[in-house]
Amino acid sequence: MPYVSEQFILNARKNIKINVNKPETFAGLMLFLFCVEERKQQESYLKANMQEFQKLADKAFCFKNVDKNYNHKFWYGLLPKDWVYQTKTMFLKNTKVSALNFLVSLFWYMDFDNNEHIIEYFRSKIGAQVFDELFYTEDIENVFINEIVCDRESLLKVYNGTREKSTVKYEGSLISKDASDLTSAPFAQTLYSSHEIKKIIWVADFDFIYQFESNDEIPQATPIFYTSFSNLSKPFLLLAGVSGTGKTRFVREQVKTTGKLDQTFCLVPVRPDWHEPSDLLGYISRLGKEPDYIVTDVLMFLVKAWKEIVDAEVLVRDCNFIGHKDLLEKIRPFWLCLDEMNLAPVEQYFSDYLSVLETREWQWSSNQFCYSSEPLLKADIIKGLPNLGQGLRDRLGLSNSEYDSLWDYFSNYGIGLPFNLIVAGTVNMDETTHGFSRKVIDRALSIDFGEFFPNTFNSFFNQTEKPKGLIYPILSAVQKNDLNGSVDIDGLKSIAFLNEVNAALCNTPFKLAYRALNELLLSVLCHKPQDILSLQAVWDDFLMCKILPRIEGDIDKLSSSNGEETLLHQIESILKIQLAEIWGITARPDLYRDSITNPDTPIIITCRSEHKLAWMKARLNHSGFTSFWP
Repeated sequence: MPYVSEQFILNARKNIKINVNKPETFAGLMLFLFCVEERKQQESYLKANMQEFQKLADKAFCFKNVDKNYNHKFWYGLLPKDWVYQTKTMFLKNTKVSALNFLVSLFWYMDFDNNEHIIEYFRSKIGAQVFDELFYTEDIENVFINEIVCDRESLLKVYNGTREKSTVKYEGSLISKDASDLTSAPFAQTLYSSHEIKKIIWVADFDFIYQFESNDEIPQATPIFYTSFSNLSKPFLLLAGVSGTGKTRFVREQVKTTGKLDQTFCLVPVRPDWHEPSDLLGYISRLGKEPDYIVTDVLMFLVKAWKEIVDAEVLVRDCNFIGHKDLLEKIRPFWLCLDEMNLAPVEQYFSDYLSVLETREWQWSSNQFCYSSEPLLKADIIKGLPNLGQGLRDRLGLSNSEYDSLWDYFSNYGIGLPFNLIVAGTVNMDETTHGFSRKVIDRALSIDFGEFFPNTFNSFFNQTEKPKGLIYPILSAVQKNDLNGSVDIDGLKSIAFLNEVNAALCNTPFKLAYRALNELLLSVLCHKPQDILSLQAVWDDFLMCKILPRIEGDIDKLSSSNGEETLLHQIESILKIQLAEIWGITARPDLYRDSITNPDTPIIITCRSEHKLAWMKARLNHSGFTSFWP
C-alpha cells in the first residue's frame, strides 16, 4: 500500500500556492467536479454529492483526525460555455498546472500504485478533455514509495497548528473552521458567494433547472417580443437633439408598446443643483429620534421593476436571479427617463449607476439564465436602519410575503440593477448644460435623434415610418458560438473593422478598448445581419452610437502627427473602404425604424456616419472646434 512522503506533500502544496491564484477556490471547484453524480443540458448542468465533497475536503486540508457524520445533500452547478477558458484565466494565469502536485495536495492520504494511477483516478472523474485543458503531466520517478500514510499531527506541527486551528490553507495560514464547512471554509463557500466565480460556475443548493423542466410549470404569458422589436446592446441611452425633436415623446411611445405610462414609465426632470447619487437614490435622515431613509421616485421605480421580475416567478437565490427564457416574455421593460439629463454634471449625480452598469452579468445554459449585478444601494445602509430596515421595506411596497425572497436579497446584498430597467437621458447642448466625459459616453448608446429619427415636416399629417420597439438586453458578453446565424459567423469581420478604425485612433485620447469590441459584437448579435449590407449597417450605427460621440476638440487636438490631415479625414478614408457597400449611396437598411405602409420591407437610407463626419468636418473648418453633439 504505497503512499506519498511528507516532504513531497509539503512541496506539492508549495507548488500550488505559487502557480495557482486563489488555490482554495480552485481546489473547491475541482472537488465539486470530482463529486458530480449527474450531468444534464449537454453536460453544463451538474449535480454534485456534497456529502462526499465534505469528506474529501476534511481529509485533504484538516490536519487533525476528524470523526463526524456528514449530512447527505446535493449542490447543483451551471457551467457557461467558456467556463474552462475562464478557469484558466482566473486561476491558472492562462496556462496549466502540474497534475501530480495538485492531486497530491488533494489525495495525499490515499494509497496509489504509482503516479499514473492517481492521475487516471482524477482524470476519469472530471473528464479527459477538461483535465487536459487545465493540467499537465510530468515524466518523473514514482512518488508513492512510503509504506505508511503521512501522520496528520506531524503535518499540523509543520504549520504550527493546533486542535482548534487545524485547517491549513495552501500558503500555510490556519483557520478554525473545518474544511468541510460549506458556509465558512474557503473551499465551498466561495463557490456560491463570490461574484467573480459566476464567470465559471453558478452554484445553488437546490435543483433550479428542475423548476422549469415541465412545460406545465412555466408561467404562460402574452409575448411582448414581437418581430418589430429589437434588443438593445446596452440599457442606457443618451438621446441627443435640438429642443423639440420629440426625445421625451419617443420614450413615452416606447413605453406604450410594451406597458403603461402609469406602471412602467418614470419621468424625472434633472435639477441643475444635483451633484451626488443621493439626489436620485435617496439618503439617510437623522433629524428624528432614529435614522430614517428618505425614498425617492427613482428608488421606488427600481424596486417596482424588481417586483415585476419576482412576480414573473424568476427565482431569487443569494445574489442571483435565475429562470427560463420563457419567463422574460412577461417581464416588461421599465423606462426611466431623465429629462434634460445634462443640466447637472452626470459624472457626479449618476456615478453609482455608471459603475454598477458594468457589473451586470448574464449567464446562459441552454434556455436557462442567471442574472446578477452589484448593488446601487448597499446592504450596509439597509442593515443600519432601525428594525433592519422594516420601515423602508413597507415604504417600498414589499410588505407582502411573496416578496420575502426579494427583501432578503436587498438586505443581504443591496438593491442591484434590475435587468428590465432602461435608462434614457434626453440631452441638449447649449450654454446651460454640461458636456459628457468619455466615462459616460463609453457606457451609453448615444443617439443623434435627428439622424436616427428625423423630423420630416412633409409627413407631419401622414406618417409613413415608425420607430421599432426597444427591449432590454439579455446578454452582457458575447461568446464566439453566439454569432452563428449571422453573416459574421465568427465575429472576425467585425473585429477586423474595429481594428482598422482603431488604427486611426491610436496615440489619441479616443482609442478604443475591449469594452467597445464587446459592445460591437453585442450589436451584431442583437441585429443578426444576414448579408453584408446589413452588417455594414450595424457598423454604421455603432460608429454613430459609440465612436463618433467620443471625438471632440479643436484643430490642434484633431490634427494628425504630420499635420497634413485631421483625424476626421483619416477616419473618413478608412470608412470609405470598410463601408464600401453603403458609402455614398442609398443602400443600407434602417435598423431602428419600420415602414408603416410596407412593414415587411426595410426602409433604405444613406450611410449615417458619412453624413455625420461631413457635418463634424464642416463645423471644425468653420469654427475651429467640433464635436458629435448637435
